[in-house]
Amino acid sequence: MTPTLIATADPDFAPAAVAELQKAGSQGSDELAPGIWAVQLPGDFFALAERWRQQPPIFVRHICPVQTVLPLAEGVEKVVATAVTFFTHLLEPDWPFSVQTRVLGELPIKPFDINQPLGDKLAEASGAPLDVRRPFQILSVVLAGEAAYLGVSLATNNLSDWAGGVRRFARDKDQVSRAEFKLLEALEVFTIELPPRGRALDLGAAPGGWTRVLRQKEQYVTAVDPAWLHPSLQKDKGVRHLRLTAEEYLADYPDTYDVIVNDMRLDARDSARLMGEYGRYLYPHGLALITLKLPEKRYGAALDHALNILRQHFTIAGARQLFHNRSEVTVYLKPKISS
Repeated sequence: MTPTLIATADPDFAPAAVAELQKAGSQGSDELAPGIWAVQLPGDFFALAERWRQQPPIFVRHICPVQTVLPLAEGVEKVVATAVTFFTHLLEPDWPFSVQTRVLGELPIKPFDINQPLGDKLAEASGAPLDVRRPFQILSVVLAGEAAYLGVSLATNNLSDWAGGVRRFARDKDQVSRAEFKLLEALEVFTIELPPRGRALDLGAAPGGWTRVLRQKEQYVTAVDPAWLHPSLQKDKGVRHLRLTAEEYLADYPDTYDVIVNDMRLDARDSARLMGEYGRYLYPHGLALITLKLPEKRYGAALDHALNILRQHFTIAGARQLFHNRSEVTVYLKPKISS
């Protein structure tokens, strides 16, 4: 039976992702690789994609449709030729597209072996412009075992614009820490526009990765951490460093902020409680981001508990287990609107 879609998640959170797929109506799945499944649904891929576009799952990072399955035994050239015949009429000629290929397991094929010839031939046959950076429609190709799974969809259907949800950022020579990627990905995934020249609070800021990103976004940052910030930030007049713990600053009548971020290494429930206390210092138009660190076991119960604590103080605008997260989930918060 041809699967309906391919779904991807962090292998460490595979049980939670499978539970989300089952809740969505999965009638069975085959694991193609750790954290990657070929899933059978009773309904249409695009109906699920639209539901998840409006209310994304937490742990499933990326989905793509399966509209045909081709054997790999006949070679890459045959896959490309058949795909051109099958998908040319499914591409909208006025919309930019890209081909995203993933190779699972030990296959003697590279994504480039599919992407370049298939992209070029589809562009010629359909008239649609090939644009790998900002595609509006995507032909997804997943090679696993002896089969190629292919399907075309809009980029907005797939939960992530990036194949498998793998969002990579170029490393900056002035980068303070890899944690910067977490904040950059969160701003992108949740489509957050920070207020012009806003006032931001970074809890547990050292060594300052998130502070540096906020400064790049033209925020004036209060960085709270007993440890020193990176020397480049100590010289930045747009950064006020308070060498206090977040608990000490809370007891010292904090200022009010447009943005509050929290990437502290605390238990998810403790971090949620602390963030809840800071909610009163967020402007009504403001926003907050927090990473919830999850235990190895019973992480579902810990996450549910932490989210319930946050709901007492905020509206949860989004919660995702992002590519740059490790054993954690990033949550996007907005102030509760008083009735």
